Amino acid sequence: MHDLSPSGLSLTAPSRRTLLRGIGGAALLGAGIPLLSACGGSGTAADPKTVSLGSNSSDAVPKKAFAEIYAAFTKKSGIKVDVNTKDHNTFQEQINSYLQGTPDDVFTWFAGYRMQFFASKKLATPIDDVWQKIGGNFPEAMKKLSKGEDGKYYFVPLYTYPWAVFYRKSVFAQHGYKVPTTWDDFVALCKRMQKDGLVPIAFGDKDAWPAMGTFDQINFRTNGYDFHVELMAGKAAWTDPKVRKVFDHWTEILPYHQDGAVGRTWQDAAQTLVAKKAGMYLLGTFVGQQFTNKADLDDLDFFAFPEIDPQFGQDTVEAPTDGFMLSKAPKNHDGAVKLLEYLGTPEAEQIYLKADSSVVAASTKADTASYTALQKKSFEMISSAKSLTQFMDRDSRPDFTSTVMQPALQNFIRNPKNVDSILSSIERQKKTIFASS
Repeated sequence: MHDLSPSGLSLTAPSRRTLLRGIGGAALLGAGIPLLSACGGSGTAADPKTVSLGSNSSDAVPKKAFAEIYAAFTKKSGIKVDVNTKDHNTFQEQINSYLQGTPDDVFTWFAGYRMQFFASKKLATPIDDVWQKIGGNFPEAMKKLSKGEDGKYYFVPLYTYPWAVFYRKSVFAQHGYKVPTTWDDFVALCKRMQKDGLVPIAFGDKDAWPAMGTFDQINFRTNGYDFHVELMAGKAAWTDPKVRKVFDHWTEILPYHQDGAVGRTWQDAAQTLVAKKAGMYLLGTFVGQQFTNKADLDDLDFFAFPEIDPQFGQDTVEAPTDGFMLSKAPKNHDGAVKLLEYLGTPEAEQIYLKADSSVVAASTKADTASYTALQKKSFEMISSAKSLTQFMDRDSRPDFTSTVMQPALQNFIRNPKNVDSILSSIERQKKTIFASS
């Protein structure tokens, strides 16, 4: 799989390489000796004053930000953090073998299904004791995101960002557009924009992941959070009428999407929003990195994807979240617990955000005074959400999303009339993939 898009507001932010084969590559990697190994070794005695940490934050900005957090923890606790940083792609590709071998005490990973996968395989240690200390720092939706299928906590979130519909304030003011809150209003706005000579919805799916975000938004607005979780986990059928309803809605707005999407990158699509040729763009907040002129960036705003079914409203927000987990048999368990407790504090988050302003804190208690207008709005949207999703590739098996869903959604974009055969094909392949270990 190719390197995909960034997940932060800047080019140096943690990237959508988090899409990669961490789980799906497990079968290919087997249980052999992993190249990604712990700092110590299986024969090394535990040092009570050192905690080892496996990190995928190889990019310069997050690497520096994390180093400052660990330094602050060491100053406070006297416990050194021995960081084992690997290239982001390598970490994802070898994570399964790494966790089955002799992993570091603590490791960086992702919330939601990808955390639950390793928790269910007993490759991570529950951290309910940590959450007894840090629970008051996080909203209910973030707590839900940090639990395994057994109801125990396995994850400490650090930062996140939302997906939303972006637009230029000046364009809306010029044409007298109003932010749509319902599906009918959204469709009406698309029609109006088209008459005004604008591309209603900028769209680029050359790298095959942006369309997954569109599906997610329509799905949880149409069928709710619980169905989204069931579908992503392989428990609901892609031939279910509920799924067909999602594609019926998508078919309704597909004519208002930018033509030729499969041959266009998300960056090129973003440029049509920058140039005021497009009225809206559904993407993560990293779209802001394409607005290199400050005046243009100040003109950028966003709104939550509109309501489709009133019983689900706009309660669910897609907010990919990164953080930390405790490995299956940490050598310095007590020290690792202390580190995780510190990583769950507003203090740790503020140290990180001072060095990397591309994301927002997962905690509701972090200081938002230095946030940009977009960061403040992102923070409010995530903090007030009833449920948080993680984006299709993190909420499901990466081998399924990369080999099945990406080409299937591109096929739909090219030929929406073929939807029934596409869904039947997805369901057949899903059964095979989810039946494997």
